[in-house]
This record gives sequence, structure tokens and C-alpha cells, in this order.
Amino acid sequence: MNRFKALTVATLVLTSALALAQTPPTATPRVDARQDNQEKRIEQGVAQDSLTPRETRRLEREQQRISKAETRAKADGTVTAKERHRLHKAQDAASRDIAHQKHDAQRDVTKPGN
Repeated sequence: MNRFKALTVATLVLTSALALAQTPPTATPRVDARQDNQEKRIEQGVAQDSLTPRETRRLEREQQRISKAETRAKADGTVTAKERHRLHKAQDAASRDIAHQKHDAQRDVTKPGN
């Protein structure tokens, strides 16, 4: 039974190592997922008239800056821990900005009914 457990553990470790080895050093799935989520939140704010056109442009420019920073981080073939940290901090700030702008008292007055 001990050999079976040892073989099973060794197989799991090897499988995990292979899975990690296949992940490219430029992969940023968390950054990409957050970027998609934040873009959806901006779209929801536009649809709900909780963002003015000016606020929308500002938030979209902020998302573009984060996307460009991600591209620069990937340019050398490796996204370092420091670069990931900077991207996450930028996304944290963008998330706060989206929440603030969606929930402030301003509405899109160019749309009927506002």
C-alpha cells in the first residue's frame, strides 16, 4: 500500500510540475479576467445611465492604460512578480474609480428620461 501511495504522490507532483511548465511566463489570466469584468461594469454603467459620457471616456482610457501596461510587461517574454503587482494595483484603482463613478449623483442628462 505504501508503494501505491508513493507512486500516486509522485504522479501528482509530476503532473503539477508539467502543468506549471506549460503555463507561459507571459500568461496573465487574472489580469485578463479582471480587465474583462471591469469593461463589463463600465458597459453596465452606460446602459443604466449611471455614467456620463465624460466619465465613460475617462474610465475607458484608464482601462486602455492598464492594457498597454500589460502589453509592455509581456514584451520581454516574462511578466515579473513586480509587474504583476503593478498591474493588480492599477486594476484595484480602476475598480474603485468605476464604483465611485457609477454610484455618484451624476447621470447622463443627454438621454431622455433623466
